[in-house]
Amino acid sequence: MSKRVRTAVFPVAGLGTRFLPATKAMPKEMLTVVDRPLIQYAVDEAREAGIEHFVFVTGRNKAVIEDHFDKQFELEHTLASRGKSRALEELGRDLPQAGQASFTRQQEPLGLGHAVWCARELVGDQPFALLLPDMLFRAHPGVLRQMMDAYEATGGNIIAVEEVAPAEVSSYGIVGRGAGPDEGFSITAMVEKPKPEDAPSNLMISGRYILQPEIFSLLAEGVRGAGGEIQLTDAMQVLIRQQAFTGVKYDGRVFDCGSKIGFLAANVVFAMDRPDIAEPFRAELKKLGVL
Repeated sequence: MSKRVRTAVFPVAGLGTRFLPATKAMPKEMLTVVDRPLIQYAVDEAREAGIEHFVFVTGRNKAVIEDHFDKQFELEHTLASRGKSRALEELGRDLPQAGQASFTRQQEPLGLGHAVWCARELVGDQPFALLLPDMLFRAHPGVLRQMMDAYEATGGNIIAVEEVAPAEVSSYGIVGRGAGPDEGFSITAMVEKPKPEDAPSNLMISGRYILQPEIFSLLAEGVRGAGGEIQLTDAMQVLIRQQAFTGVKYDGRVFDCGSKIGFLAANVVFAMDRPDIAEPFRAELKKLGVL
C-alpha cells in the first residue's frame, strides 16, 4: 500500500521578471486573480486534495507570503468591530492551521530542481506533492485531487499533463505515453523542450506533481541542465528508470499566470465564474464591446 501524501511543496522564490515593475517589491505569487492571490489558489487546491502540511520555498523579499498565511490581529479586530463577519470568516478559512505551514529559503536562484531540494528536510522520507503557483487551474475537482485518485490506484510518481499543439512542444517538458486511460497511463519518457520531430507525444507537463522522496538524492548531485540550472525534469529522467511514473490527463483548463496573457485571461474567466460579480462584469464587457 502506498504511503499517503500529506505534504505539498510550493516553490515561491522566483523573481517574477516578466511582471516588472509590479513585482519589484511584491512577489509574483501574490498577484491577484480577481481578489485572491495566486498562491492562495494553489494552497486551496492542495487542501481540497487532503494535504496537511504546506511547505513554501521562499527567497528574498517574500516575507509577505508568510504574513499572508498568518493571523493579522489588528485586521481581524477591525473587521469584527465593524460587523464584517463574512470577511472575517473567509480569512479564517484561508489560513492553514497552527503548525501546518513551514517556510525554508532558497538562497540562490538555481532552478526548480534546486528549490525542490531545499525542501528536503521538511518533507523527509515521504512522498509529496509539488505545485507551481504560476499554473492556475480551473477544474472541479481540483487537478491535485484528480492526481490523488490516480496515486491511490497506482502509487509511484504522478504527473499532470495536457495536450498542446504539436508545433508548440519545443516550449515545454513533454512525456511519452504508454498504456492506460487518460485518468492514469504509464509514462515512458520525458523530454525537455524537444523539437517537434523528436517529441514522444504532444502531452506537456503542467506544473503539478506527486513525487517519491528518492528524487531528493538525485537533485543533491547538483547536475546543471538547461540554463545552467538544476532542473527537476533531469532528475525525473533518471528516476523513471527506477520507479513508475503515471500521467494524468486532467479534466480542466490551465492558465499560465507567469505570462501576462495567461494572467489576464484567468482574471476574466474566474470573474465570470463568480456569482457575486459575473453579471455586472459581463455588462461592463458589453459596454466595452468585448462581448
